[in-house]
Amino acid sequence: MATVLITGANRGIGLELSRQLNQRGDEVIALCRKTSPELAALGVRSFVGVDVTDQDALEATSQQLGAAKIDVLINNAGIFEDEAFDDLDFESIRHQFEVNALGALRVTSAMRSHLKRGSKIIIITSRMGSIGDNGSGSYYGYRMSKAALNMAGVNLAHDFRSKGIAVAILHPGLVATNMTGHEGIPVTESAQGLIARIDGLRLADSGSFWHANGEQLPW
Repeated sequence: MATVLITGANRGIGLELSRQLNQRGDEVIALCRKTSPELAALGVRSFVGVDVTDQDALEATSQQLGAAKIDVLINNAGIFEDEAFDDLDFESIRHQFEVNALGALRVTSAMRSHLKRGSKIIIITSRMGSIGDNGSGSYYGYRMSKAALNMAGVNLAHDFRSKGIAVAILHPGLVATNMTGHEGIPVTESAQGLIARIDGLRLADSGSFWHANGEQLPW
């Protein structure tokens, strides 16, 4: 049984990861800004009112965890907003950076004392943050913040390698959630793929960029 901390666990991919990991017997620690009936029904340990942009809330959560160790830290929380060049909203772009890129870095920093040799840090990103895969443009805030998140993941892989902690940078696929307008593959399928990648992660693979289906993605 592993202890898994998941941000943004109240809905979408985070909720389904929580459900599947809980069902197989892992201890799930759910972090979210607000709970949901679906998360409450899982009966997992939850910390509500935790925003990944709020350093004080994250540090308080770390203190409440006491001496607990985390086997898998899943940085899942994120937001998506749509900007074309002719309709740029710089505050929206800035906010996406705060949540999508800096949020994962803040969480990892706040939880570092709970990690141990053999722990895994998971970055849930998007292939929309891939420069090599960008064939359509637009979505400035989301693309740029996810590219920054990918860089953070590679940096973390370098910094934690000597500590025996591996990092995976994972694209869940186009998943049918509220964020995507319910277009894409079922969230159950995405979560299954993500869990397979997490289970298979080894230190030798740390810092690589993978699709949930096992395909390695370009930067």
